[in-house]
Amino acid sequence: MDKTWMKISNRKDKAYELGVKNFLKFAYSQKVENQKIPCPCTQCNNFCNQTKTVVEDHLLTQGIRKSYTRWIHHGEQFRHQNCGDSTEHGDGEEDSDTEDLNDMLHDIGTAQWGDNWAGREESTDDSLNANHSDTDNFLKLLEDAKKELYPGNHFSSKLSFVVTFLHLKTMSGWTIKSFNALLEIFRHALPPEATVPKSFADAKKLIRDLGFKSEKIHACVNDCVLFCKENENLDTCLNLNCKEPRYKMAGSRVPCKVLRYFPLKPGLQRLYTHKEIASDMRWHKEKCVHDDNIMRHPADSEASKHFDRLHPDFAVNPRNVRLGLATDGFNPFGTMSSAYSIWPIYLVPYNLPPWKCMRDPFFFLSMLIPGPKSPENEIDVYMEPLIDELNEMWLGVETYDAYSGKKFDLRAALLWTINDFPAYAMLSGWSTKGYQACPICMVETTYVHLPHRKKLCYTGHRRFLPIDHSWRREKKPFDGNVDFRNPVAPLSGNEILDQVQNMEVNFGKTKAQSNAKKRKRSESGLNWTKKSCFFELPYWADLLLRHNLNLMHVSKNVSEAVIATIMDIENKTKDHWLCRQDLKDLGLKKELHAFDSKWRLLYHATCLLVVEFCQISRWVCLKHLPMYKEWPVSNFWNEKS
Repeated sequence: MDKTWMKISNRKDKAYELGVKNFLKFAYSQKVENQKIPCPCTQCNNFCNQTKTVVEDHLLTQGIRKSYTRWIHHGEQFRHQNCGDSTEHGDGEEDSDTEDLNDMLHDIGTAQWGDNWAGREESTDDSLNANHSDTDNFLKLLEDAKKELYPGNHFSSKLSFVVTFLHLKTMSGWTIKSFNALLEIFRHALPPEATVPKSFADAKKLIRDLGFKSEKIHACVNDCVLFCKENENLDTCLNLNCKEPRYKMAGSRVPCKVLRYFPLKPGLQRLYTHKEIASDMRWHKEKCVHDDNIMRHPADSEASKHFDRLHPDFAVNPRNVRLGLATDGFNPFGTMSSAYSIWPIYLVPYNLPPWKCMRDPFFFLSMLIPGPKSPENEIDVYMEPLIDELNEMWLGVETYDAYSGKKFDLRAALLWTINDFPAYAMLSGWSTKGYQACPICMVETTYVHLPHRKKLCYTGHRRFLPIDHSWRREKKPFDGNVDFRNPVAPLSGNEILDQVQNMEVNFGKTKAQSNAKKRKRSESGLNWTKKSCFFELPYWADLLLRHNLNLMHVSKNVSEAVIATIMDIENKTKDHWLCRQDLKDLGLKKELHAFDSKWRLLYHATCLLVVEFCQISRWVCLKHLPMYKEWPVSNFWNEKS
């Protein structure tokens, strides 16, 4: 399909008009004429469904989105156009995103052991012969990929059957018991020669050589330290105030707390062992259509462009990976009464196109921080192995690129974090509580203490509006004052580093720390609680935007508060008589002031009398008017009042 017409700016050009007609012909090749399809014009952007006539008008008057180079919303297969060898009969169209297992395993073997890894018997390379056991296991895996599930079955191999079944178990939430029961059914239903694994454990053993392994790192029960590297042989915590044992019982090897860490380097290298994915990892540089007024992809952000300007040696290779980190706590037991908080750490590669980079297959689970309580300030203890690996990835690791067939030095950088406001404090080191809760305004945070509600109210947001905005001159809708202050300029990473450089923090949730009445403020008088572990990355202080707030959490909380107040939902509404009393003390919004205490008592007494009268009236009606039970309440009051 020719798509060169999409780059033509003159929409009256005959080539452009012909391209629009061919596009509509392609989009409606498997649809009826009156069916609506997503409109790819610059205004609708595939979000609005329109008829064929309307889509044609939009494309001729407003133009098509130039970044929409793969027509996935209009029937084009979700695959790379140059991937594989397609024939005149369209055999290439039958290829899916999951390339043939044999080719993929060959690419993985080449990435790990070189071009001649399969012919190691004739090889004289000492480094290759040193890994005989690894290559033997991988060759066995390759044989399983070629081996039919049972003689005569050309549909699936032993390996593809197991991989598909394990994928279904994960996506459908099957228990191990149900998984084993299904395997038992297949063993009875298929011919005796079928190589179906006997249990979940056997299925896991079969794919273990693919290389996706996790590390179990023991941790102090009070989050003081990880028992790794120089602390690997210790049996008790290093913290003098803690000294908690590493294991649950003396003589036992069962740890009290375990961090499950999934190495980042093998996951990133594995992306380049698949030809199509390796090609898509260049998308952000080679195929992304940049527009100064529109941000479609993180590569369009000013923070990403700022990073490229500061580190041109990193930006010159489009295969270098840009990462985002996201975390939040959740209760793995759902809505059960048990209070438990486990914190997963996710990494997302931003090299991929938008329709891939935010999909589950490309989310990297970096670690699972165990509960039962939130790690809070001690999250830096658990981030230590990830920070070490990010520093290693910044220098570069040798990686095989299946798309080009060559090896290169793969580098990776963490651009920012994404989290809610409480997690913002955990990752950044700035406490989001108290009089300086705002991490941007810091000492210039505007607040009002509400004595009746015993809370802090943060005001002064109008300073971030344009200087000529009408709201800056308003008094009554706000705090009774005008606000012509200039917006606060956020500190750079180097300025923050100067403030926290000499901070010393002893991590751990020991009894001595828990019994402390109040955290001592730093010598600078700021709200810093620690020096963030991310400053150990050599480029972190240079980033323009280090931490992002998750819009979902902000919009959810604000929407819930507004709806609860409008609907007057009990225990959730913000319209409380204590709030109105605070308004009265502040001298704001007189129409919303609370009653005096004597009038409030009279009001409540009147309400109680009305409720009591209604109950007595209903009892009398039920006793003396039997037909009342059968009548709707509205009819009774309308006809028998």
